[in-house]
Amino acid sequence: MYPVEKFHHLADEVTAWRRHLHQNPELDFAVHKTARFVADKLASFGINHIETGIAGTGIVALIQGERGEGPTIGLRADMDALPIHEATGKDWASKTPGKMHACGHDGHTAMLLGAGKYLAGRRNFRGAVALIFQPAEEVELPSGGLKMVEDGFLDRFGISQVFGMHNWPGIDVGKFAICPGPMMASQDDFDIVVKGRGGHAAAPHLTVDPVVIAAQVIIGLQALVSRSTDPVESLVISVTKLRASNAYNVIADEVELAGTVRALAPALRDFAQTQLETTTRKIAQAFGGDISCHYRRSVPATVNDIAATALAVRAAGGTRAAALDEKLRPVMGAEDFAYMLQARPGALIFIGNGPSAALHNAAYDFDDAAIPYGVAYWANVVEAALGTGSD
Repeated sequence: MYPVEKFHHLADEVTAWRRHLHQNPELDFAVHKTARFVADKLASFGINHIETGIAGTGIVALIQGERGEGPTIGLRADMDALPIHEATGKDWASKTPGKMHACGHDGHTAMLLGAGKYLAGRRNFRGAVALIFQPAEEVELPSGGLKMVEDGFLDRFGISQVFGMHNWPGIDVGKFAICPGPMMASQDDFDIVVKGRGGHAAAPHLTVDPVVIAAQVIIGLQALVSRSTDPVESLVISVTKLRASNAYNVIADEVELAGTVRALAPALRDFAQTQLETTTRKIAQAFGGDISCHYRRSVPATVNDIAATALAVRAAGGTRAAALDEKLRPVMGAEDFAYMLQARPGALIFIGNGPSAALHNAAYDFDDAAIPYGVAYWANVVEAALGTGSD
């Protein structure tokens, strides 16, 4: 295993790549300049097998080991930014108003490039390593992870396991965190239209007030979690949008609600989808109204394979990181690496970003001090899965 000190010599170069990417953010699948930057760097490392254009702008680069036959493992980073106007004030802040790397994908991409340079220069492993650079992680449907899987790259490159890494504010730089099984939640979204009968706000008795019904619906949805599911299991139903009349004295005919559902267990996800529409309709009908409901399944839960998690723990521990939390409490955010984990065994790990602003916040920035730890982790994943002994 390789300690983090072995990769300090790459830190300045990888930091420069990261800050270049941060200054030039791109969204969704339209990460054309980012993909070109990545492909050019990969070619400069002497990697000959580079496939571009996967799911539009995704890239997979294959590094063949020189220690004989073996499996192919995949290491994945995401490339896209977010539609947020940056407020960090850093020298390397986004040059594009309204776009910024507010989730650290610039750091993920740079660290995997750093690992690619190191691995391509040594090739002291069996089998092969596929470096996966994914667009559109922040897109709900269809996301870049789903589109790449549907494109068939896992079969085309013969990838047997996949590993991902995401920075996490609140975990100290130099620390890692992971757990086996469900680590991040599924994400589904819903739109509900509460239908009543509008009228003058001074005569509510002549209406079927959809605002009152909507209020009862919101309370009823919370009761689904608090009174219809096991309290030791994790289900979140959050109503995040509400739109009714634009006037003080008008009761509208309809009220629009929207929100998100998060779950760690497939059974809870199924329960939420079925009961959300059934419960809201019964509530509305009890008040003389009705509803229409559109429920969209998005990202599945991120589920770490037990054996792959053990391998990831070995790899993180091999960096001589300041700490490793092997029993991370699952979080209810979603990550579209889940699609790759549905198709292949593997594991996602968190790498600490220190006391930074939260992800998806205009004041967020990736902490470059984490870079040597991330590169070391990737090298150790390869060592643990494919190596024949470190030097």
